[in-house]
Amino acid sequence: MTTTVPRLIGAALALAATALLLVALGGAVPTFGGYALIGGLVVLVVGATLVEPMAFPLLVTPALLSVEQVGGVLSVSDFLLFPAFWVVLLLGRRPFSPTLRAALWLNAFYQFATLFTVVANPYAANLTEWFHAWLLVGGALVVGWGLGAGGLDRPALALLLAPMALIGVLAAVAALPMLASGQWSPVYLDWPVPLHKNFIGSLLAYGAAIAYARPPWIGWPRWVWNVIFVLTTLGVLASQARQAWIALSFGILVILLRRRVSGAHRSLWILLPVALAIYVVTQLLNDQLDEGGVHNSAGERMLWYRLSFEVWRQSSIWFGAGLRWWYTDKFPLYQFQPPNAELEVLSSAGVVGLFGFLVMSIGIPVLLWRKLPPEYGTIAAVVPAMRLVNSQFDLYWVAVSVSIPYLVAGICLGAAAAKERGWNVRASPPTLRLDHEVAR
Repeated sequence: MTTTVPRLIGAALALAATALLLVALGGAVPTFGGYALIGGLVVLVVGATLVEPMAFPLLVTPALLSVEQVGGVLSVSDFLLFPAFWVVLLLGRRPFSPTLRAALWLNAFYQFATLFTVVANPYAANLTEWFHAWLLVGGALVVGWGLGAGGLDRPALALLLAPMALIGVLAAVAALPMLASGQWSPVYLDWPVPLHKNFIGSLLAYGAAIAYARPPWIGWPRWVWNVIFVLTTLGVLASQARQAWIALSFGILVILLRRRVSGAHRSLWILLPVALAIYVVTQLLNDQLDEGGVHNSAGERMLWYRLSFEVWRQSSIWFGAGLRWWYTDKFPLYQFQPPNAELEVLSSAGVVGLFGFLVMSIGIPVLLWRKLPPEYGTIAAVVPAMRLVNSQFDLYWVAVSVSIPYLVAGICLGAAAAKERGWNVRASPPTLRLDHEVAR
């Protein structure tokens, strides 16, 4: 009784203070407009955090898919990922699991390897991108850990997959008029925000792979996974992002292989569309190469591959030209981001940086594949690996396209640790009753 009364009094005072603050903000709206709205959102987030420490990372999860720019420098995703990282670091479940710590050390190794190019090429964009790269990998892993370890893995994945399914619907609908007119062109969306075909394809490939894997710990019925898989796959096809087709085919094959090796039955029908996608991509690529010139995507990429080597040879072989060198005037004739992960890192950070990148980008999926149980480790490893496969034919360091795979990996890491350590405080009533009966 002595402890209950002060708690009740404290709760009543907190509610009263919140009510007065909301009234004050409401009165300030006509005069201060947007500032009052921002203040209201802050109050909402702070109040929700008092109830659920991971409320802010969960609430911003759908916005982590946004590529819209804030101030022309960072995307909305980057802008929200940074404070979400600090919320998890201060309020999230601890200690980190040994596997998460190992993954963060692999990320730290890459950061150390690219620190040499930051020192050797002192300019603002170089240093900014160095921190940005850490946020996209290490920051996303920690945010995902906070959601998974906090028991919010299901709503977090729902808030990621639902927008992906919606984008898939929009892309498929946008492709229908073109198909009706007898042509099949890449889809670029203008609503709700402008989305490039390569971004659509890459993002939806992640969602399709997760839906195909159907992680059992999420507990959704099979029909939900099937709907998500169909919608996201249609979006990937409509985008005509061929590198996304290859990445999704890779992800499905790896998931299928692991399921069958572990004894889980999985139909082999999926191999037919996978083989068809690989065949179509190969034929399209051969046709474009046979055309010659640089007036198609294959020709442009071949030219950019060669020019990327030129940039590397004209700069420091060991430390590169600097991160985001294409935003500087160091190479005024080469204003492009290399459409290949290894060439991008080689030209930016040299041989030293490329070694660090390979250690991180291959080491983290291998680590998660080996150390996590298959029900968690499969998608935790496959989705980041799909990013590397995708970027053999496209840009690698593109905000959302990098952070989302590592966010998903972090969610799997946190969920696996929560199960192992008994952190799942959201157990169902039957489980609680069973535990109570066992205890008695």
